[in-house]
Amino acid sequence: MIQNKRTFIVAELSANHNNDYDLTVKTIEAMAKAGADAVKIQTYKPASLTVDLNTGYFAPRTEGLWKDYTPWQLYSEATMPYEWQPKLKRIADKLGLIFFSSPFDKEGVDFLETMNVPLYKIASPEITDIPLVEYVALKNKPIIVSTGLAEIEDIRLILTICRNLGNNQITLLKCTSQYPATIEEANLSTIPDMKKRFGVDVGISDHTMGHIVPVVAVALGATVVEKHFTLDRKLGGVDATFSMEPHEFKEMVDAIRQVESALGKVTYEVSEKDKNRRRSLFTTEDMKAGDIITEQNVRSVRPGYGLHPKYYRQILGKHINSNVSKGTPLNMKFISDN
Repeated sequence: MIQNKRTFIVAELSANHNNDYDLTVKTIEAMAKAGADAVKIQTYKPASLTVDLNTGYFAPRTEGLWKDYTPWQLYSEATMPYEWQPKLKRIADKLGLIFFSSPFDKEGVDFLETMNVPLYKIASPEITDIPLVEYVALKNKPIIVSTGLAEIEDIRLILTICRNLGNNQITLLKCTSQYPATIEEANLSTIPDMKKRFGVDVGISDHTMGHIVPVVAVALGATVVEKHFTLDRKLGGVDATFSMEPHEFKEMVDAIRQVESALGKVTYEVSEKDKNRRRSLFTTEDMKAGDIITEQNVRSVRPGYGLHPKYYRQILGKHINSNVSKGTPLNMKFISDN
């Protein structure tokens, strides 16, 4: 869909732009240098996600990474200015990076369409926003769907909606929607189950520290890896603490590429050279024409230049028809029934 045989590795910018355009450009340049295939941003305004209140359901958070933020405050700080996005896409294009986004309302989708983004991402909390999913699906572009907050029926519904609208270009991401997440919460065994259950490509959106989860995910069949990226966690910002720095991202990319090489292809082939490293039947004593083949004068040993050991019991008791010296690879031409 969005990759061939290589894992599609996505560097998630999220809020790590820190409202600094020059920093954002440097970050995207570092993503390319670290080996990312794509940069993903988020396209929204605070009103795309929440209501400007500080009471009730919209009161400041009382725990977690974003404690004391109201949703409106959080999204106001994290949003990327719309006027940056076309310029950033041009920079990413020049760097060979695919540039795409998670939209959070129809306005965001329309804006991204003016930029001609090649694919879309549906974030975990938006998987139940059916009008948004329908609007994105109708653009008939590949869609990556994060499933961190989805139950099986949510996933079935979104796939049915997209397919009914003629869009079969869906990749699901196994995701743990905790920031940061623990390795114990990864449940990577879900990846092969998702592939079999839903019949689509499956990847990983990972919020753990380090790269063990993405690497294992690829070994289990993940075709997409998404990780948050920052130039330096010390720069701060709402997503910095669980984001990868450039050298860490590069280590992850290298490890994933090594896993891909190790996975290779399904094969049961053995080269002719390697076949000769196996056992075969050799004479273990000097033998004269007419001698009877016994367990004492013919044995299965290395290397594999003699008769296949599967013939061993078949030739016991038969006669050698010519003189052969100890250490001769046995061949049917040396054997007679008389």
